[in-house]
Amino acid sequence: MSEKGLMISVSGPSGVGKGTIIEEIRRMFPECKHSISVTTRPPRGEEQDGVEYYFRTKDEFEKLVKEGEIIEYDMYVDNYYGTPATPLIEKSNRGDDVLLDITIAGSLALKRKFPQAVTIFILPPSFEKLEERLKGRGTESLELVQKRLEKAREEVLSAEKFDYVVVNDDLQTAVDNIVAIMKAEKCRYDRLSGIEKTL
Repeated sequence: MSEKGLMISVSGPSGVGKGTIIEEIRRMFPECKHSISVTTRPPRGEEQDGVEYYFRTKDEFEKLVKEGEIIEYDMYVDNYYGTPATPLIEKSNRGDDVLLDITIAGSLALKRKFPQAVTIFILPPSFEKLEERLKGRGTESLELVQKRLEKAREEVLSAEKFDYVVVNDDLQTAVDNIVAIMKAEKCRYDRLSGIEKTL
């Protein structure tokens, strides 16, 4: 009986703690892989192709999009950033679980391409708490914080399109809930191949 790895995408509003949650899960489970993005920006410092990013030219990236190899992508400071399909498929086929920290639109695009993907929406305990976290970072103006909060109010309406919703009120509880989701998903009958269907 062979078991494919999970594709788990974690999305939610800015400041909700997605990155911290993923870091903690990967610290607890080092065998859990992360998705490496493709970008058209040049490598910085010691960055290596296939480690931090897959580095491609703009023409190469656009060709990958046309071929359907890029699941979802965005442009930031005149450079493309996208999620490639082939490495995800290869890791899953090897039985590796892969965590993706992608946008809400990216998670929904992933689900369309890979219906077996597990989508998790991270919610703040309240908008007041989210505002506290955004202000607490001290990296943005109050005007930008307010814009992020307005965007967050729109984004939470998409939570119903996700498989699971986890409230990040306490980091360890949120991590434990996602680990529980991963364990439950591995027990789903339709994820296990080679099982004889008997009456």
